[in-house]
Amino acid sequence: MRALQDMPISFPGLFGDWEFNPDPIAIHIGHGVYWYGIILAIGLLAGLLLCLKQSKRYGLTEDNVLDMVLWAVPSCIIGARLYYVIFYLDLYRNADGSLNWGEMVAVWDGGLAIYGAVIAGAIVAFFYTRHKKIKLGAMTDLAVMGLLLGQCIGRWANFINREAFGAETTLPWRMRLWVSQYQSIEVHPTFFYESLWNLIGLLLILFVVSRARRFDGENTWFYFLWYGLGRFWIEGLRTDSLYLFDWTFMGEPIRVSQALSLLLAVTAAVMLFYNIRIKKHSRDELLVNQVAAAAAAKAAAAEPGAEEPLAPADAAGEAEEAQGPLEEEPQPAETQNEEREEPDGNAH
Repeated sequence: MRALQDMPISFPGLFGDWEFNPDPIAIHIGHGVYWYGIILAIGLLAGLLLCLKQSKRYGLTEDNVLDMVLWAVPSCIIGARLYYVIFYLDLYRNADGSLNWGEMVAVWDGGLAIYGAVIAGAIVAFFYTRHKKIKLGAMTDLAVMGLLLGQCIGRWANFINREAFGAETTLPWRMRLWVSQYQSIEVHPTFFYESLWNLIGLLLILFVVSRARRFDGENTWFYFLWYGLGRFWIEGLRTDSLYLFDWTFMGEPIRVSQALSLLLAVTAAVMLFYNIRIKKHSRDELLVNQVAAAAAAKAAAAEPGAEEPLAPADAAGEAEEAQGPLEEEPQPAETQNEEREEPDGNAH
């Protein structure tokens, strides 16, 4: 079911007859500059600024964050579009059944899936951290905070587009949308549910999880647990889900994002249990603590009066002294006698 984008939005259970009718196009130039793109850009910038501000707490630099973003942003857009197209493939076919490649790449017409962006971002992070010899867990622990903030803001783009809403309901916070000039529906504002869920998750990571972090990757697994549980519930309410081809489970079509959410949540719970209860990490293993220890050692070595590192030859000499005086080799008798004779004149 699709709602009309040129009809007003209202919340009759909260605000009575008050209505809001935003134009999805912010600037009417060319194809138009859509609020959808503007809001996603705001979410991206907000997430980036948060990561830049928090980078030192994870043993990373601002350059690490900026380099990663340069690779991740285009990859995530491609991943988000590809994920959407794969599971809505019939929408991108011509009348003869062939694929309409032009429609597939028309991102400006909408059609992005957050899980596609997450998968693409994880792949980029894996290769980037291997290339830079940075701990993957430290980078993703930082990245998921920016991701949550970006998702929190980005869901409001769905509100402007009158999309990503749920089934009909009579709850006080129900949202009224119009599906024709004469017919309206009152539905779950699932875009708001997810935005609020992501905000709570971000606050939990910032003020609880990250402050007691025991291993690099803990924030990351918490994100997949928290977001997976929330998305599993919210996806079940939505009316525009992507489905796993024509597969069914117990007679019902499988919502691909709901299935993936459950899988991620279960995997994350297992990984958190293993790393916290079984493996027993030391906080010294955290990249931020390793960087701090290395910086402290370097600062101590640079202090006035600190012993400079010895050259290999000097170090070998000190090692010999530490072993004690070597036993003198016996000299020939003639040499010993010459040493005992006192010289008659001045020494030359």
